[in-house]
Amino acid sequence: MNPNSFPTKGNLILAKNSLALARQGYGLMDKKRNILLRELMDLIDEAKDIQAEIDSTFTSAYRALQRANIELGINYVQEIGTSVPVDTGIQIKARSIMGTEIPLVRYEETPMNPVYAYYSTRESLDEARSHFEKVKKLTIRLSMVENSAYRLANNIKKTQKRANALKNITIPLYETLSRDITNSLEEKEREEFTRLKVIKRNKAKTS
Repeated sequence: MNPNSFPTKGNLILAKNSLALARQGYGLMDKKRNILLRELMDLIDEAKDIQAEIDSTFTSAYRALQRANIELGINYVQEIGTSVPVDTGIQIKARSIMGTEIPLVRYEETPMNPVYAYYSTRESLDEARSHFEKVKKLTIRLSMVENSAYRLANNIKKTQKRANALKNITIPLYETLSRDITNSLEEKEREEFTRLKVIKRNKAKTS
């Protein structure tokens, strides 16, 4: 038997303190969950907007690329594409939202200096390059937003489980324990009161 469940005043104080702490913890978990949910909803809306913009920009980019392929030839466009340097201007840091570490992607833009001669190309190639550059920036933003949303969703699940455990297990347990100890102590007080009355009555009879 758990010694903390013995009907003593000390255990009653412990049970009530534990109950108050569990209720406070549930309140904090509930607030945390609501804050994370609001953040998640904002990220979902932002991701939808970015994805829509990416789809639109991709359409324009491929349309311009098709024109460039027709005007310059696919092999020549591919040759130009392989000469584009690898972008190393992406830095990933982190920030915290209610204990959830989410990525903070910083992109240092570099001037879009063409790697080809203007006289040997067409405007369609410049247009395609500009659109794909925009797609790259949008994709970086989208990756950050989607990764953040994924991490927030996982933390919301964990927070919900903890809140449910407090609400459905811990709080009822200490409520029952406090009530049982209180009832036992009150019963003992009534028995003691009755015993004292009997003793007092017997003393009165013998005196």
